[in-house]
Amino acid sequence: MSYGDDYDDERGRRLPAQTRTRLPESAEPTGGRRSAASPGRSVGAIVAVVVLLLGAIVFASRSGGDGESSAEESGEEGGAQPTAPSGERPVESETNGIPMGQPHTEQGAESAAANYAVALGGSEMFNTDRRRVIVDTISASASRTDLRAAFDDDYSSELNTSIGLDAEGGVPDGYTFVSRTLPIGTSVTTYDGTTATVSVWCTSLFGIAGTDSQNPVRTSWFTTHFTLAWENADWRVVSTEQAEGPTPVSGDNRVSGADEIAEAVEEYGGFTYAR
Repeated sequence: MSYGDDYDDERGRRLPAQTRTRLPESAEPTGGRRSAASPGRSVGAIVAVVVLLLGAIVFASRSGGDGESSAEESGEEGGAQPTAPSGERPVESETNGIPMGQPHTEQGAESAAANYAVALGGSEMFNTDRRRVIVDTISASASRTDLRAAFDDDYSSELNTSIGLDAEGGVPDGYTFVSRTLPIGTSVTTYDGTTATVSVWCTSLFGIAGTDSQNPVRTSWFTTHFTLAWENADWRVVSTEQAEGPTPVSGDNRVSGADEIAEAVEEYGGFTYAR
């Protein structure tokens, strides 16, 4: 439908031409009423205004879309927010399944801490041999023995049996064990080039999915605090400590059944993290 059809423009164009006398602005009009302006002209004015507004919006979007050029022109400093992606290319190397070789920068320390939180919160930590490989891979040499002993105490055979696994972390037939940590964001407390303290805010999935499971999969929220040292061209863990929260209000999502959770765990792999 055209604007002319919409506003009966053709009828307006068929009005006979009239000669108008312009009166002084202070004078009151006399005689017959003045004819209304052509609807076609009104529509044209509206279209022109719309076009001008659209042009202004496009111009503003283009001028503001390039964050770096806008910041440079205004003299303001740019840069990513503390937990925002920076666009830096993630590392391409890994050791024992853990992304390694983070850059010798503050951002590199954040990325390392996020990946170490994932590794230390995974299901492989419940197996003695695999746990020691993980700890030895990410720990600083001076702290390796202490960290290994501390994690062995935390992930004991008694813990395994209490949550429904066997002593070595094996999963009963017909069940799916879930232990997956998902970093939400990172924050650097101190950084001097050789050491860094980084906190990683996380949520996690933990439990055993299956019929009659006594430990169904649930979510939790916690913050892991890392002290890192630059050693052998990478960031290594000196110490780690975990605290509860911050914990948001739970949503009103429908709780999924055990089979649906188990299928999702098998279907959706976990992520490694780098900014």
